[in-house]
Amino acid sequence: MKIQNFKDIEETEVAMEGTKDARMRMLISDKDGADNFAMRMFTVASGGHTPFHFHNYEHEVFVLEGQGVLKGEDKEHPFKAGDVIFVSPNEKHQFINAGKKELKFLCLIPAPEKCA
Repeated sequence: MKIQNFKDIEETEVAMEGTKDARMRMLISDKDGADNFAMRMFTVASGGHTPFHFHNYEHEVFVLEGQGVLKGEDKEHPFKAGDVIFVSPNEKHQFINAGKKELKFLCLIPAPEKCA
């Protein structure tokens, strides 16, 4: 069992090429005994974004604060705090902060070893 305040978990810069002003906290992972999923919290500064990329696993996202745009290959989808987002495997995507405040969202993915 684990109970920990998210503020006590290290926040690191997202190092993927094409990222601007995005940070991540690995809230729950295999280090906690979670064999099936990982829970991450992203914070994207105003004007920032994640990379425009794809991978072979899905994302389940819950938007905690702020507003943004989810960019796909052929369309942009606005979202706001309280929205839930599903990104299918191999679907190209990018989270863009379209507001003046920080964008914060939870992102759940399969455990890293299940993504290979």
